[in-house]
Amino acid sequence: MVKQEQSQVKKTESKNPQDVIVDGTNQIAGRLCSHVAKLLINGTRVSIVNSENIMLSGNKMMIIEEYRKFLEIASITNPKFGPFHPRRPDTMITKMVRGMLPKNKPSGQTALKRLRAYLGVPNELRSKKTTQFDDAKIRKPAAYYTTFGDLGRVVGWHE
Repeated sequence: MVKQEQSQVKKTESKNPQDVIVDGTNQIAGRLCSHVAKLLINGTRVSIVNSENIMLSGNKMMIIEEYRKFLEIASITNPKFGPFHPRRPDTMITKMVRGMLPKNKPSGQTALKRLRAYLGVPNELRSKKTTQFDDAKIRKPAAYYTTFGDLGRVVGWHE
């Protein structure tokens, strides 16, 4: 009887997901997204703050040109029906994480609901501890990278 009660308590504790707050400042986007996707699949709630400071590696002009070509993709019949392309940094990072999840399966859909991305740091998360992934940190000077904020401003994001 006592063992059954203890196992039930352990199960209820594991159902309560742990909240992780990830600071995106000077983090490489792809590596950050892969870590976040893994945490979401495991049942953890993840909040990404400072999403406008997440970095994309590569030549800035090439990144902007590729994203502009991506924005030209529209519906043949009527562009108002989509596809809709994100221009805000927080929605860009959400879409990148969605690409790393099994979005058509129920597990991927519930995992995506556990993700929150913010521009800056909201007031309710200011006092909480943030984490960064060591292998996602940039290794070269910041001039070799482009931030999501810069990319968003060039392609039509108005702050």
